Formats: sequence, C-alpha cells, structure tokens
Amino acid sequence: MPFDRTAKGSLVPRKRTARQVLDAISKEGVKFVDLQLTDVPGRLRHVTIPSSMVSEKAFSEGVAKLDGSSIKGFVEIFESDMVLLPDPSTLGVVPWGDPAYKVARLICDVEWGFGKGRFSRDPRYVTQKAEEKLKQAGYTNSLWGPEVEFFVFDSVTWDVFNPFSSSFKITSKESALETRGTNFPIRFKEGYYPAPPVDTLMDYRSECVTDLWEGFGIPCNAHHHEVATAGQCEIDMYRDTLVAMGDNVVTYKYVTKNVAQKRGMIASTMPKPIFGDNAVGMHVASSLWKGERNAFFDANDDYAEVSQVGRYYIGGLLEHSRALCAITNPTTNSYRRLVLGYEAPVYIAWSRANRSANVRIPVYEKGKGAEGPKRAEFRTPDPSCNPYLAFAAIAAAGLDGIKKKIDPGSPVDEDIYKLTPKRKKELGVGELPGSLQEAIESLESDSEFLKDIFGNDMLETIREIGMENYRLVSARPYRLVSARPHPFEFHLYFDL
Repeated sequence: MPFDRTAKGSLVPRKRTARQVLDAISKEGVKFVDLQLTDVPGRLRHVTIPSSMVSEKAFSEGVAKLDGSSIKGFVEIFESDMVLLPDPSTLGVVPWGDPAYKVARLICDVEWGFGKGRFSRDPRYVTQKAEEKLKQAGYTNSLWGPEVEFFVFDSVTWDVFNPFSSSFKITSKESALETRGTNFPIRFKEGYYPAPPVDTLMDYRSECVTDLWEGFGIPCNAHHHEVATAGQCEIDMYRDTLVAMGDNVVTYKYVTKNVAQKRGMIASTMPKPIFGDNAVGMHVASSLWKGERNAFFDANDDYAEVSQVGRYYIGGLLEHSRALCAITNPTTNSYRRLVLGYEAPVYIAWSRANRSANVRIPVYEKGKGAEGPKRAEFRTPDPSCNPYLAFAAIAAAGLDGIKKKIDPGSPVDEDIYKLTPKRKKELGVGELPGSLQEAIESLESDSEFLKDIFGNDMLETIREIGMENYRLVSARPYRLVSARPHPFEFHLYFDL
C-alpha cells in the first residue's frame, strides 16, 4: 500500500477512494479484477471478475457471491452466503500474466450476506480489531516489520497415498548434495550472504522486489540468501501499519510463488522441508507510537534504550509465548523448526542482540537516531502462519503485558543454547512447546488475553484446525525425533 513517511519513520497511508481505483483501472487498461481473501489457515483464495463489473457501489455494498462453507475455517453449509467488500487501499496491478488479460488485485473484507454485517472469522477482520484495540489503548499507530524467509526449489515431489511407500524428494541446483551441473553447491548451514555464482537466486529475488514495488506499492529494504542450503531466501519489506502489513505479507507470498513458477521453480514457506539444516522463520518486529514518539524508546535506559512500556510489552510476549505458538506456529512442521542446533528460538527469554532468546531488542543504533527503529523482535513465528492472525495475537499479548504491567524479568545475555538446566532455572528461562499438541493445550489454558480481539468462535476454530493437523500427522512431542520432516506434511502445508 503506498504511503508517506514522517521524519520519525511512522507512516501516513495514502487512502484511495473507490473513484480513484476505478480511474486507475481504466487508465491502466485492466481487463479483470482479482478479488482476494485468506481462509483461516492463511491460504490465499480468489475470484476474478471483469473490470466492467466493478462500480463504486461494489466498494460500499460488496461484490461477488462467496460460498463460505467451502472456505477452510469459515461456516457450515446451512449458513454459507457471504459477500466480498474490496478495500481500495489494496489495489495492485499484477505484473505477470498475459497483457491481453491485464489483472488488478484487490484484497477484500468478508461480510455475511443479507446485510448481517462483518464475518467474525474473517482473519483480516481480526487484525482490524487488533488495530482498533491499540488505538483505544492510546497508541495512534503501530509499526510492523516481519522478516519472512522462504525456500525456492527447482522441484519437489512427494508420495503419501501409496500403501507401500511414503516419501518426498527436493531438487535444487544449490543443494549440498548436488554433484552435477555448473553451479557451486552450498554446504549445510553455510548459505548466509554468499555472492554469486554461489547464490543462484539473486535475479529471482530482485524480480520479486521489483514486482512488490511496481505492482503493489510495497517497498523493500534488502534481499539476500539465508543460512540453509538449497535456496533459502529472505526479502525484507519496509515496516508498515498493522493491517497493511498483514496485507503485505499475503502479497509477498503471492509474488514470491508466482515469480518462482514463472522461472520454472517453486517457492514455499513450509517451515522445515530439509532435515539437517535451518528452517524458515518469520521474526516479527513491532513498536507502538503516540504521534511522532516511539513508546518503546527511552534514551535514559542504559541497557537497550527501551522504555518501561516496551518492557511491559515484552513481558506480555514472554507470558503468552506458549499460547501464541498455536497461532504463530500452526503446523506440525513448525515444531521441526523449534529444535536445538538450527538457530531457531527454543527458549522463552528476552535480551538485546541475543538471537538465542525468543524476544530481543535489536541495538544496531544508539542515541538520537535510535528512536525511529526501536522495536521488540518476537522470533518465535514462522511464515506458515496466517499473518493477519499472527500479528493480531502478538499485539494482544503485548497489550496485555502493558495493561497488567507484566515484568519481563532480567534480560538473559548468555547463549541460552549452551546453558545447563540448573542455570536456565536460575535465570527463569522457559521453553516453547515441543509439538503442535502442546501449543494447542497452552492456548486452551491461556486464551483470555485474545478473546476481545479473536472472539470465542475464532479461537475454537483455531483449536479445531490445529488438532486436526496434529492427528493427521501424529507428530511426537520429542524434539530430536520431531526434527525430521514427514512426507505427509508436504501434502498438508507446502502451499501455505
């Protein structure tokens, strides 16, 4: 979503009117409009209509009929009539595809049919409610900057329905096991920042960054190869407001997958497709603002220039970390990532700069220039989650910490991975769930902080979908055993 930046780095969205959208569609020669939404797990859904069918009335009264009973997590067959309400601020022109059938994209809110108002289990609505709660708490804005990692492979196949075998196979020109061709293979855990020709995906990522900006108005800071072999990538989007960043992550996945397909490859945010190497995460940085002032910044704090409000926010993240996992790490494969030895956060603690804690305060800057970028980074989530639900849940946990003045305790400035059980107990270091079942059980016992934003019906839907996934794969709660991906997980999650 295009925006203006103020001096402190906060954002002023450029609101579009319905009329401006229609004018842009006409000017760009758009033939079709793609109306998009996500289901509860986070998969992108769409319906495409001729641009001639879009009028100003569509933005106020809705357009396109939706069978909600066919959308995962929505409604039963006896209550299925729903309507899509396009958001003018999400207009983008799809850069790929046949120019003879030029397509524009609009993300939609979901409403009940028959004029019954907003649908409570629309994930985007949950994020909108979270943004409103932040404003009610006195914060004029919040800024969000997730680091979304993903894999790009040459091909992936799996077989889970053959009664005599169960397997998956990944091919990548960068693979540590690749012994043919003209490329340099990347050794396990040695893929961070290699220059071309070792990094074979630089042009691919550059095309993604170009499409995100020119097609959808989403600016990016940088892109690079990540630690794992076989095509682990990261593209960093410039921070944005809460709902807008949910839209941006949905668009990010849409762009990275389509550009990969165009180039004869396949992209995925399934967390742990490769055994023995790093998985993909989604570290989520956030900050709260009052006008031009960052509520997380305190120049007089000697430790990390973090304010008391920022500490309470962190306290909420720590207090609810285990329950948050059911939303921020919603697949059985997510817990293949949350194991020792692969840089993923396993322990519940906070620190500055320390990447072995699941909450950290980055301290690249100091003094006068540090206010704008001051933020809390929650390192637990992975990109298989629905970003709308994940960001809303993180905001809810942080707000609960501020409301209840939850003390995060002393920061842990040691490598937590190397601490003895006794030392971890002395420092008050907790542990994240070892399985999706544990995460769902944690949510069942700690969901009160979410109810105002999510509602009981959405929380129950999240629990039901999570336990269904767990039963399908029968993941074990033992960390070392659960580090190996299951072939059925490719069937369940590779398209998330």
